[in-house]
Amino acid sequence: MIPKLVAHRGYMEKYPENSLLAMEMSLKAGACLLEFDVQMSADYELIVLHDSDLQRTAGKANSIFDLKLSELSSVSVHEAERLGDQFLKTPLPTLRQMMELIAAYPKATAFVEIKDESLTQWGLDHVMEALQKSLMPYASQSVIIAYNLKALQVVKQRGLYSTGWVLDTFDEENHQKARELNPDYLICNHKKITGDNEPWRGDWSWMLYDITDPEQALQWAQRGVALIETRDIGSMLQHSELRKEACNHGL
Repeated sequence: MIPKLVAHRGYMEKYPENSLLAMEMSLKAGACLLEFDVQMSADYELIVLHDSDLQRTAGKANSIFDLKLSELSSVSVHEAERLGDQFLKTPLPTLRQMMELIAAYPKATAFVEIKDESLTQWGLDHVMEALQKSLMPYASQSVIIAYNLKALQVVKQRGLYSTGWVLDTFDEENHQKARELNPDYLICNHKKITGDNEPWRGDWSWMLYDITDPEQALQWAQRGVALIETRDIGSMLQHSELRKEACNHGL
């Protein structure tokens, strides 16, 4: 079996993570599947950002929960510490902007991760209602993923979106919870499946992260893993076998 690759926060090996540029470059490289993170700002706008502050990506200590979208419009998330100033003036995308980009690539699917910090700050029901409403025009190209089980239960009750549960631990307790939730995808750091343990069998598909070795990706596929999430989508898709599951978007 040849796994499909998922661009982890876009093509983040070479471009600022979770940026429109990183996503577009991953699509141009042949990615069919993309993953990115969503937080909620002070005025309840959904933005694409992994952390709950701007320190790592923009060099600013501000909490995302203290800033309105109008204040975030001038922020550059170019990851200066990692990438220098080569991507200066990289805007912080909104969820709408990100999905408009992905909608231009009909073969693409987005794995949209709602972050726990925003669920805690603003309340699960409020955030999940806003997320589902915002994704409605793009439902056929969206999978909602989260660590938070209750958030995914809310999504499953509506029955409008595919779901993916991100595991914090690979153990029997979570195995039972997975059986009860029965998500479309189970998502886990590959390092957490240790020794002779095998990915649990079920109606779900497995997605493991973050893998940048093509041979390792193929080995996991032989153990039943359908999706491999990688920060280095461009390089991974240069492999002759993995390239067979790439998307030619025709743009």
